[in-house]
Amino acid sequence: MTSVKICGVTTPAALIAARRGGADHVGFVGKEGSPRFISPGECTALSQQADGLIRVGLFVDARDEEIRPYLGAIDVLQLHGNESPARAAELQGRFGRPVWKALGIRSARDLDAANAYRDVAELILFDAKPPEGAALTGGHGVRFDWSLLDGWPRRGAWGLAGGLTPANVGRAIAATGAPLVDVSSGVEEAPGEKSAAKIAAFMEAVKSL
Repeated sequence: MTSVKICGVTTPAALIAARRGGADHVGFVGKEGSPRFISPGECTALSQQADGLIRVGLFVDARDEEIRPYLGAIDVLQLHGNESPARAAELQGRFGRPVWKALGIRSARDLDAANAYRDVAELILFDAKPPEGAALTGGHGVRFDWSLLDGWPRRGAWGLAGGLTPANVGRAIAATGAPLVDVSSGVEEAPGEKSAAKIAAFMEAVKSL
């Protein structure tokens, strides 16, 4: 089965829904200003209930001192900003956590950026570029044209994000062959408010393939 990451989890109820649904990863957002932001203390308390889920901390152009308080609660660093390959390698070496790099995609040219991260990122996450003028790099519920991935060489671990919902995740996997899908706003009632029912529906849609 395609792996699933439920991102932007902020409550025990959402974490329990992800775990019961059979998700593989759970994401905690360490970017202040996001409706899904969770403080280091809250993240630590919540992560103790993960029970086998791989815990991913999402950061956007964060300084070392912003990441360090989360380290006891996360297994993976997801970089969702303009971090260079050198910065990704630096963080992996300094903090001893695998690095995922999210890349915003709008055109085929955007896929070229993945090549620079192949040797430093454990996984490349293809996400939709945010709308023009958006303050945040993700969580907007928009998707990119999945057919752009048709010519991309499938080397190394990768995943698909951006605008995924229970209604379209099956088509997304069929169209791209994504080995991992990442959902946040697509399983929410409102920004930052996860729906247990939508998480369950998303997981069912993936399991049914």
